Order: sequence, then C-alpha cells, then structure tokens
Amino acid sequence: MAAPVFIAGDWGTSNLRLSLVDADGAVLDTRTGPGAAAVPAGGFPDTVRGLLADWDAAYGRLPLLLCGMVGSTLGWVEVPYAAAPAGAAEIAGHLHEINLDGRAVYIAPGVKGTNLQGAPDVMRGEETQVLGALITHPDLAAGDHLLCLPGTHSKWVDLSDGRITGFTTAMSGEIYALLSKHSTLARGAAEWDGTPDAGFRQGLARVAEAGADVLHLLFETRARQMAGVLTPKDALGFLSGLVIGGDVAATLARHRALGRPAPTRVVLVGAPALNTLYTLALASHGVAALALNGAEQSTAGLLAYFRRL
Repeated sequence: MAAPVFIAGDWGTSNLRLSLVDADGAVLDTRTGPGAAAVPAGGFPDTVRGLLADWDAAYGRLPLLLCGMVGSTLGWVEVPYAAAPAGAAEIAGHLHEINLDGRAVYIAPGVKGTNLQGAPDVMRGEETQVLGALITHPDLAAGDHLLCLPGTHSKWVDLSDGRITGFTTAMSGEIYALLSKHSTLARGAAEWDGTPDAGFRQGLARVAEAGADVLHLLFETRARQMAGVLTPKDALGFLSGLVIGGDVAATLARHRALGRPAPTRVVLVGAPALNTLYTLALASHGVAALALNGAEQSTAGLLAYFRRL
C-alpha cells in the first residue's frame, strides 16, 4: 500500500467523512464520525483525537485538511469566506490553520458571492468539490461551465476559466425533507427509496407541462391521491419530481431571463442517486449532464489545497 500523506475530511452539519490519502490522491482508508451540529461546544479537538488515534499510531500525526460546516458558526472555528470570483489560489490562500498536538489542521474558508437574483449567497464545502472537479476533469478549467451540486441546499455554480464567479442556492433537499415528513402532502403516502420511479417521472412531466411555479403544483401530491389518479406508492416520488424538476426549470428560466445562452450540459457533483434524479430532470429540458461523485471530488479538492501548502 502506498504511504498516506494527509487526511481529508468533509465535515458537514450531519456527517463527517475522513479519508486517508496518498500523494496521488488515492483513498487508502475511510471512516465516518458525527456531523458538526452533533459535536458539543469545544468538542472538536477530542472528536478528532478519538477518530484518528489508530491512524496516528500507524503513520504519525498527518496533516488534516477539512472543508464544510466545520468552518462555520456551528463548527470548530468560524473561517471567513473567500470572495468570488475565486479559484484554487484564492480559496487555498484563505485556509485557516490550527495546531492540534503537533498536527497541522487546515480548514477551508467557503466562498461568498452573488446569486442570479443579485443577492448575497454563500457555500461551505461545495467550493472544494468544484475545485476537485477541476482536478479530475481539467477541461473544466477553460471556458464557461454550469455546475449543479445537488443536496440539502443545492448549489448552481457558474465557473469561468477555472474560477467560481457566482452561484445560486436552491433549498430543494430541505424542502423535500420537510414536505415529505411534516406536511399534509405525505399523509397516506408510502415510503419512497429515491429511485426514479413512475411517480418521480410524473412529477417531472407535470413541471414540464405547467412550468416552474412549483408552489402552485405541490398540493397536487395530495389532491391527485384523493382523486384516485396518483397512488400512495408513487406520491413521494411525484413530490420529489416536482421539487427537483422545479429547481431545474427555474434555473434554466432565470438564465433565459438574463439573456444567457442556454446550457447544453450541466456538470453534476453529488451523491450518485441524486445525480441520477437531476440527470433525468435536465434531460426533460434537452440538457445533457456529466455526473461526478461528490465525495470523490471533495477528496480531490482537499488534495489541491494540500499541494499548495
């Protein structure tokens, strides 16, 4: 086995994923831990010590590079955002360093910018995945590209010559979670495993037919069941199709309203299951997708930081 040179960590609100990484970016071992929101005040150092004790015994105290909500007000220390336009140099230049028992810990800053509506927007963790995509797919470093990072708060990122120039957040994942668990829409609906079933495709088709004004479509998840034209089995898939389809349709509509060229391809950076759903939503508008694994891009982005230390 190749020798590890650093530890990569994507520390989000709900989950921590740690990877032992060699000089070429290959992941040698992984483990998981509690999300930033679950770590008690002042508990980040002890959490790291406990999770890395055996790796430390085997390899010494390797540098630890972290991205995500660990650098937020919920995290270990609040790290100021880098300002867009920003590429690898600007973001890596804002890494925050901590000395933990002789181990160098670096926390990525996130990025602040302006969304398509001209309002402030922020991201933490997604910027590292974008930089990772530039490492794994060097063709993205030239020209203009539209990326989508689907998740709890999906990010639509404008990339120009390898730099994040702006981005827009859609609360698609959080809205679906709230509606599917706590709203009247979910009453009587069967569990949904997240696969693109008939219900999901019906939801996409409904958005394509009626437009991106999803607020006026959501209640159909219940009304169609009451009318007997949507089964409880398909209800939550239909709801997801409305939310994701509406996210995609609204983004494309905003690009048209701003006079931007219609994208022919969107680069998706996320979990494979979510990438599949967004690929279908984009295809319903004639837009191709390049799907990249978000965890892999995160590790590649942290490697990009490591190489600049």
